[in-house]
Amino acid sequence: MSNTPHELAEEFPEFIEKMSALKQEDAHFAKLFDSYHDINREVHRAETNVEPMSPVAETDLRKQRGALKDEIWAYLQK
Repeated sequence: MSNTPHELAEEFPEFIEKMSALKQEDAHFAKLFDSYHDINREVHRAETNVEPMSPVAETDLRKQRGALKDEIWAYLQK
């Protein structure tokens, strides 16, 4: 189990400027970005036992984070 935050700037450093622009210009991307950030924080808090949760709930959050990351990656490839 990793308790390293998976921030999008660290995941996609080559797209930092594009993500910043898309957050300002595209409401759908901004929502994806914010949702990823919120879920990522929840996962991190669970992993570090700041807010413990069941393993099933933590796994579900990780799956949601992965799906959002995939959708963001596809968006950045456009």
